[in-house]
Amino acid sequence: MAETAVTAFGAELEALRNELDERTHDLQRVTAEYANYRKRVDRDREKAAENTIGVVLTALLPVLDDIDRAREHGDLVGPFASVAESLTAVTGKLGLTVFGEKGDPFDPNRHEAVAHQTSADVTEATCIEVMRRGYTLGERLLRPAMVAVADPE
Repeated sequence: MAETAVTAFGAELEALRNELDERTHDLQRVTAEYANYRKRVDRDREKAAENTIGVVLTALLPVLDDIDRAREHGDLVGPFASVAESLTAVTGKLGLTVFGEKGDPFDPNRHEAVAHQTSADVTEATCIEVMRRGYTLGERLLRPAMVAVADPE
């Protein structure tokens, strides 16, 4: 009889250990699922914020173009100049980067060529005139630069 009680106790102990192992694995799985969920939500939140910033900055690009034209014509003076500089500083803090300068190598992924000519002065396709500067937000292209390109002869 004592042997039967020990066997029953051992079987019950083994069943309890198996149940404990199952519950431990369940808890580990749920913990991992929650950690993955939290990471996915954080990633989605960051992406949504970046997209929202991109939409706002894209809407401001015509204003920045007007400021560039005013600067080129010497009309950017007085209080308007400080407002323009403040706007440029804020867009820079948000991650807006300007590109497209005369002399840059032509990159069809970042530049929109509206004119082509050949020149002996260049060794590779080069931007010789910038009609409208381009903008990026991080790695994302918001708008390509509109340029005239000189190709080597």
